Amino acid sequence: MEYVLKNYKIICNRRIRVSIVGCGRISKNHFKSIEDHQNDIKLVSICEIEPQILANHESRYNIKGYLDLEDMLENENIDLVAICTPSGVHADQTEICAKYGVNVMTEKPMATNWNDGLRMVKTCDISNIRLFVVKQNRNNPTLQLLKRATSDGRFGKIHMVHINVFWTRPQEYYDQAPWRGTYKLDGGAFMNQASHYIDLLDWLIGPIDKVQAMVSTTLDIEVEDTGVLNIKWLNGSLGSMSVTMLTYPKNLEGSITILGENGTVRVGGVAVNDIQHWEFDKPENYDNEIEEANYQTTSIYGFGHPLYYNNVIKVLRGNAEPETDGREGLKSLEVLSAAYLSACSGDTVSLPMGRS
Repeated sequence: MEYVLKNYKIICNRRIRVSIVGCGRISKNHFKSIEDHQNDIKLVSICEIEPQILANHESRYNIKGYLDLEDMLENENIDLVAICTPSGVHADQTEICAKYGVNVMTEKPMATNWNDGLRMVKTCDISNIRLFVVKQNRNNPTLQLLKRATSDGRFGKIHMVHINVFWTRPQEYYDQAPWRGTYKLDGGAFMNQASHYIDLLDWLIGPIDKVQAMVSTTLDIEVEDTGVLNIKWLNGSLGSMSVTMLTYPKNLEGSITILGENGTVRVGGVAVNDIQHWEFDKPENYDNEIEEANYQTTSIYGFGHPLYYNNVIKVLRGNAEPETDGREGLKSLEVLSAAYLSACSGDTVSLPMGRS
């Protein structure tokens, strides 16, 4: 898909008017980010289909609430909608926002299938609006240091990469709502929980050549709760990824290890928050920043949402380009789609999809 050059609307001399759609568990990161940027952003309304949840949030944030997205868009003057709903409805909700000329910020994954992702990008292009796809983990200080090292070429040839996502999602988690654990609306361990780690594959190492995946399901859900993925990059590097939501008794690890001819790094912790090994043949000044970059957390979400909002504000003000827009979101969605195709067919799948 080619870029379409646009003259986007610039918002100056006033606060950016934002609405949140979906008041589930991830939405609290958006409420907090808006509060942190209250000099630049104003929360004008919320939308939630569950009446009691809507009423609770209306009271807590003293904000006007709507049960219907289109009703909200017709009655409010909104610059940006933050979509925090189940992933399978992101595409339809993006199309509704586009009809009203409202910019969209969507949580990961941007969609649960490749065609919906393409539809979102095309719709926003045609409507001349921005499409942001939240990839807040890129802003983790640990991963910022790792990105600097890969961009500087400090590893030399990268031989191997391995990612672990060992988290816990018990049956009670999936039983909270009928859409959880479904292919159409939620996605499995790869699509949902490990989406941010899939994003690291291209962002840190480069374009992917081919993937091969296997998945299994133990819980009473439609999607996979465990999977393994083998990756070959265009640069010749090899890698693998192990993901499970069956870790006992709680979230254990979210990690990445990179082995290169001139360096070895492992970033571990529960959510790539702890640089556990950092060794290169030649030192650099920023090697001294490791201790400061490490942080303690029990949250798998990290603390990157306010930093992501900072970029969105700059983009809408005309002062920056998006860190992760719709096309960037498509990169990880394509890898995820290829992984599922491989798991179903038993074949190795080349990227871009459709290439033999």
